[in-house]
Amino acid sequence: MIDIRPATAAAWDDVADLFTRPGPRGGTPIAGQCWCQYWLTRGNAYWEGAGEGNRAALERQLRSGEAHALLAFDGGVAVGWSRLGPRTSFERLAHSRTLAPVDDLPVWSVVCFYVDPRAKRQGVASALLDAAVELAGEHGAPALEAYAARPHHPNIDSYTGYLPMFLTAGFEHVRDGGRRAIVRRAL
Repeated sequence: MIDIRPATAAAWDDVADLFTRPGPRGGTPIAGQCWCQYWLTRGNAYWEGAGEGNRAALERQLRSGEAHALLAFDGGVAVGWSRLGPRTSFERLAHSRTLAPVDDLPVWSVVCFYVDPRAKRQGVASALLDAAVELAGEHGAPALEAYAARPHHPNIDSYTGYLPMFLTAGFEHVRDGGRRAIVRRAL
């Protein structure tokens, strides 16, 4: 059974283990470069921090309590991650022309999912999404928005989640946003 918990300072070791755990063929996961900083930065700042700089930034964000994130556990081992927060807290979104705000509603955005390759297709991302809906609602968000990859798009886009997962969870396709679909669920 998948157990979802807030990603807090106390869970830092679990986050670091998940993001650096080698894949089934021994490769380093993309999470070990990104550390969930892509949507928080713009331009070269992301690439300049890739790896250790981004890791330090995420650790600081978790330890200070400024990150809204969730961890999925299976048998006590972290197998998934999701990040969300007020749309205005993600600098890349704030400056995106293709993912520009749909309206003036102060939505929250869920921007990232990372699932250990060995745990894929076991409902981890869907469980994280359900918990993200609940967390955004607890913080008074009027809606939760996401930027879904359409089916058959490149794997690099999959970290925002695929469109069918959101539609199954009650999200509505609001507008196209470049190679992503902007979806939203009222809370």
